Amino acid sequence: LSRNTSMSGPVEQLDNVERVLEQYIPAAELAEVRRVMYGMNQGVAPAIIEIPKKVSEMAERFDFEVKGSRFKAGPEQLRAPRIVRVGIIQNSIIRPTTDPIHAQYQAIQDKIEVLIDAAGAMGLNVRCLQGTWHMPFAFCTRERYPWVEFAQSAESGEATQFIQRMAKKHNMVIVSPILERDAAHGDTIHNTAVVVGNNGNVIGKHRKNHIPRTGDFNESTYYMEGNTGHPVFETAFGKIAINICYGRHHPLNWMAFGLNGAEIVFNPSATVGGLSEPMWSVEARHAAMTSNYFVGSINRVGTESFPNEFTSGDGKPAHKDFGHFYGSSYFSAPDASRSPGLSRTQDGLNVAEIDLNLCRQVKDKWNFQMTARYDMYAEFLADYVKPGFVPQIIKDHGL
Repeated sequence: LSRNTSMSGPVEQLDNVERVLEQYIPAAELAEVRRVMYGMNQGVAPAIIEIPKKVSEMAERFDFEVKGSRFKAGPEQLRAPRIVRVGIIQNSIIRPTTDPIHAQYQAIQDKIEVLIDAAGAMGLNVRCLQGTWHMPFAFCTRERYPWVEFAQSAESGEATQFIQRMAKKHNMVIVSPILERDAAHGDTIHNTAVVVGNNGNVIGKHRKNHIPRTGDFNESTYYMEGNTGHPVFETAFGKIAINICYGRHHPLNWMAFGLNGAEIVFNPSATVGGLSEPMWSVEARHAAMTSNYFVGSINRVGTESFPNEFTSGDGKPAHKDFGHFYGSSYFSAPDASRSPGLSRTQDGLNVAEIDLNLCRQVKDKWNFQMTARYDMYAEFLADYVKPGFVPQIIKDHGL
C-alpha cells in the first residue's frame, strides 16, 4: 500500500494489482492466473522487455516506474515483420493548484521532459501522454477561471512547441492531449489530442467525441463534443488514432477508428477509482479484440486538491478533490492478450514492442469484419434516429 494525500489527509492506496498477485499466489498457479487474466500471445504470455541500465537509473532518480512487454505476430511469406515500439506515460501534477497557472504548467512540463527522454532511451517510435497532461484535472470544479487559462493553441501553443522539440529530438511520433483554445472560432475550447510527427511537424489533431454528463459532473461547462470525426493519422510508424477519455465507454466510437484503418488507438484518460475502475481493464481490451488493433490506455495518477469545495452528484458532502486517479496504464493487443499495468500510485512509462502484422492476422482468424452485418445495423440506426422510431418488441399475449 502507498500513502496518498486527499482532502481528509493521508489515505492508503493499493499500489499495484500485479504485485499483490506475485506476493500471495504460488509461482506455478500464478502463471495460470496470468494466462486467464492477461491472455496469450502466440501461445505464450507476452514477453518482458529488458529495461536498459540508463533508464532504470533515471527511473530511480526521478521516482517513476518502467515496464515493457513484447507482442509478436506469426511469420508470413510475403510481409516482413512490422516492429514498432510504442509507449504510454502516466503522471501526477507537481505544484499545488493554488500556484500561478504558468508555474503549474512548467513544473509538469519539466517532469514530462524527463519521461520522454526515458522513452527515447527505450527506443520508442510512438508515444502518448495522458489526457490534458499539461494541467490539473480541474473540470470537476465547474469553475471556468482560472482553469481555462491553461487552454492553448493546438498548432502553436507552448505545449505543442515543447512536444515538437521532443519529437524531433527523439525521432518519435508524440500524441499530446491538451485543452485547446481555438482563436479562429471565437476562442472556443476543446479537449484535443495533437499528433506531432517524428520530424517535429504537427500532423493534425482530433477533438473529443463524447462529453461526460455523470451526476452533476459535466465537462460541457468547458467544451462541447468535437467536430473532427474519427481521423486516423498515417505516420512513419503506423496508422494511429486517439479515442479521448470518455469515448472509451462508446463501442461505436472504437469501431469507427477501426473501420478507418487504425492499427494503434490510444485512450488518454483521467478517471478515478470510485467511478470507473472495474470498467478500466475491460473496455479497451474489448475494443482491441473486436476491432483488431492495439490499444494503449493511459490514466493519470494521484489525488488533486482544489481551492474551493464542489459536489459530484453522488450524495456525498462537498469536497476539494475528485478522488484518486488510479493510473494502471496498460496495452491491449488484437489477439486478446494484454500487458501488466503500471502502478496505481506512481508516475510511470509503459512500453510495448508490437508487430503490426498481428492486426491483419487476427482479422483473418476471426473474420469479425466479414461477419459484422454493417448494412443491417446502418439501416437500424438510420431508423432509430428518426423521431417516429418504434422499437421492435414482440409482446407475450399471455401477459
